[in-house]
Amino acid sequence: MNMIEAAAGADMARALDAAIDSALAERRIVGCVSLVAERGQVVYRSAAGLADREAGLPMTVDTPFRLASVSKPFTTAAALRLMSDGRLSPDDPVERWLPAFLPKLANGASARITIGHLLAHMAGLDYRFSQPPGGAYAAAGVSDGLDEAGPDLADNLARIASVPLDMEPGTAWRYSVATDVLGAVVEAAAGQPLDEAMETLVTGPLGLGARFHADPATLAVPYFDERPEPRRMDGVVEVPLPEGFGSAVRFDPARIAAPSAFFSGGAGMAGRAGDVLTLLEALRSGAFLDAGWREAARRPRVGAEAMAQGPGWGYSWTGAILLDPVAAGSSLSEGAVSWGGVYGHWWCIDHARERVTVLLTNTAYEGMIGRLAQDVGAAAAMA
Repeated sequence: MNMIEAAAGADMARALDAAIDSALAERRIVGCVSLVAERGQVVYRSAAGLADREAGLPMTVDTPFRLASVSKPFTTAAALRLMSDGRLSPDDPVERWLPAFLPKLANGASARITIGHLLAHMAGLDYRFSQPPGGAYAAAGVSDGLDEAGPDLADNLARIASVPLDMEPGTAWRYSVATDVLGAVVEAAAGQPLDEAMETLVTGPLGLGARFHADPATLAVPYFDERPEPRRMDGVVEVPLPEGFGSAVRFDPARIAAPSAFFSGGAGMAGRAGDVLTLLEALRSGAFLDAGWREAARRPRVGAEAMAQGPGWGYSWTGAILLDPVAAGSSLSEGAVSWGGVYGHWWCIDHARERVTVLLTNTAYEGMIGRLAQDVGAAAAMA
């Protein structure tokens, strides 16, 4: 089931194995893949459980998953490549690239959103699933990039822009559809549809198989939390979020194969754990981006008041950043960057340890914010 590299820390490997074995034994997840790299070398691999429970299909390290918000660092990387080439700037107003995207404040006043605001989720935008049922985004028909194919990207941007911003851009943090807007900016700056731009800027240079459209038969089957065991996502399903995380996410697993589904830079890709690990390692180190842009990507853009993953967590361009390990109750290093995805994923770049950890599961939301994610995070902080 599991393969532990000889170089892996024995305590970390045992803790990871125990966390995964417990989650499977207690039927909190159906299956998962976990990878850890130190200084660019994979030191831990695990493929455990089932990719398709009903068919008895085992998980493998090469099983691809619907990535949900693990798509975001891919889109961020595409924007960073454009910035490093001088074709895009974090100070650019979004309207330079998307002239029709002109959301206003609640009082009707114009607002200036920059590319940097999109990257840091400080644009005054929101997610439909973060609002109460029937909220403003639902009323406008905004797609979170996870539900039915629905509107095309231009139409979805128009729907987003029709809802007043809930804050002056740059004044506060709110997780949002900003990365979908960023994907449209990447299209405009690159002069290519986002899938082609992603291949040109990110997946091609890094040799990755992650993509926006995939055959569902090749992917891990998605499930969601239910007792006594996770329930298979058959068709469109709304899964309530835990208290404090929003209302409910509307999933459509078939979206990944729909030709009419817009390329959601924030939630629309599929890929393997190895694709994610390679991308995160490229954001941590190496020649894919120069050191200046890699440092800019992990710099705190919002302080601990953001509470992006709870007390002690701020936010960077690439994910939540740990500013106060004591306040957060975390053993990860100060400056560690982390995020996840609602299909059941969690990742972390611990810069001080030179360690990257990836956990992809096929169970929402246990693999993102449940005990397994917490246990893997604790193991990732071991020596």
